[in-house]
Order: sequence, then C-alpha cells, then structure tokens
Amino acid sequence: MPNIKSAKKRVLVSEAKAARNKAARSSLKTYLKKFDVAVAAGNRAEAESAYATAVKKVDQAVGKGLLHKNTAARRKSSLTRKLNRIAG
Repeated sequence: MPNIKSAKKRVLVSEAKAARNKAARSSLKTYLKKFDVAVAAGNRAEAESAYATAVKKVDQAVGKGLLHKNTAARRKSSLTRKLNRIAG
C-alpha cells in the first residue's frame, strides 16, 4: 500500500477505472452473445436488430478505448458474415 497521498489517490482512481472498464467489456460481450443466439436460432429479423445494436456497442467500445479500431473492424466483419449466412 502506498504511503504518499497522491499515490494513494492513483490506486483509488485506477481501481474505479478498472471497474468501469470491466463493466463496459461485460456489457459488450452480452450484446455480442445476444447476436450469436439470434443467429443460432436462425431468426433473421431478431438477428438484424441484435446486429445493429452489437455494431453500435463495438464502435462505442472503440471510443472508450476498450477495443483497438482494427479489433473492432475484425469483430464487425465477423458479425456481418454471420448475419449474411442466415437464409433470409
């Protein structure tokens, strides 16, 4: 445990940021899983709705610094390929 006041504050701030990032990552995973469930069910309408939400959340994760832009592009491409495979 740090002894210097500013170092103590940094510990508290980093813990708060880590908790916020963990919650945001968990939320992102939830939206991606909802999309995967809709695709697995073969429900095109539900999958399209989940796709739009998932892509939006991936873009927001880039804005928050949770994902690198190339990682986000790869994930969105993967989502699009899965959506296009559904017979519609």
